[in-house]
Amino acid sequence: EGCSQGGFFLSLLNYKTEKYVITENRKIGILFRLYQLAVLGYIIGWVFVAKKGYQEKEEAIQTSVFTKLKGVALTNNSEAGLHIWGAEDYIIPPNGEQVFFIVTNYLQTPNQRLGFCPENYKVPDGRCVSDHDCEEGEAVIAGNGIKTGVCINSTGTCEIHAWCPVESKPLLSVAENFTVYIKISSAFRSLISQSKSNVLETAESHYLKNCTYDRDFHPYCPIFRLGTLVSLTGNDFQEMAAKGGSVGILIEWKCDLDKDYSRCNPEYSYTRLDINQNSSITSGYNFRYAKYFKDQNGETYRTLYKVYGIRFDIMVNGQAGKFSIVPTIIASAQVLLYWGAFACDMILLYMMNTSSFYRDSKFEIVNFKYDHFSVNLHN
Repeated sequence: EGCSQGGFFLSLLNYKTEKYVITENRKIGILFRLYQLAVLGYIIGWVFVAKKGYQEKEEAIQTSVFTKLKGVALTNNSEAGLHIWGAEDYIIPPNGEQVFFIVTNYLQTPNQRLGFCPENYKVPDGRCVSDHDCEEGEAVIAGNGIKTGVCINSTGTCEIHAWCPVESKPLLSVAENFTVYIKISSAFRSLISQSKSNVLETAESHYLKNCTYDRDFHPYCPIFRLGTLVSLTGNDFQEMAAKGGSVGILIEWKCDLDKDYSRCNPEYSYTRLDINQNSSITSGYNFRYAKYFKDQNGETYRTLYKVYGIRFDIMVNGQAGKFSIVPTIIASAQVLLYWGAFACDMILLYMMNTSSFYRDSKFEIVNFKYDHFSVNLHN
């Protein structure tokens, strides 16, 4: 029993190899070699070169986004008079974040007081022909107040109890030439401790004061003209400004850390988010807010604003890779096993005293034409 156990453990040290039957068939041989080349091309071309399978990857990018808007515009209307709009009026939130809203059009209704007035004709549920269409106490759907039961013939709408007068037509304010500064700091902490910014590192002190982002001439200038951002989505700024919209700015970092770190730079892409070609949902973006006041008699009145604008969503993602021995071994494990067996076979076939005996034992040659002729002759 002891001898059998010893023989078993010694057998584990034997080198076991496959015996090959060499078939002299050129068509099968060519097909096999082509298959081998395809597998080798996949491993080298796709796994190692294209997908960089030898690198350790990180996709959990850490980012910090800071935005700052600059621009001034002048509006003039009979109710509010001259008004200069600065960045503090145009951008919401004013301190700049990853999502911000630029006012491009607004509807101002000043001196609103609680009372009775006709509903806006643009509201379908507020239109009427007779008092029967204006049921008292019923709220106007998507409207501005509560119906009083009276149909006002001069406007063709129901009288409502609301903040009066109701909204009028919007006033366009130009913001196409406004600029926004977008600063992004990103880092791949598991691969490198140093953070990376989208601001071009240059010794020129006035670079940021003079540059504006341009895909060809200034691709790493962080100052963007609003009209340019919208045009890069394939839309016209003035058309989007009238009813508002939403623009996505995708900033993508693809960093090969085996190369110089200065070549790790962002790539920008742009898309309009509020349009769905396969949906009946209307495009645009707007909201309302009000400012309340008291007159000398202590009565409350307000100015209502309905603002249209463009919402900008800054989306950052990325991936970094750096050479690591572990993924390299994993990606090439099958190849390494094959080449290990190949090396051992080469030693036995060409470097041992018993090479010819091993070669005769390992390979058996089959010739279809000769074997077929021999079988027929025998029969």
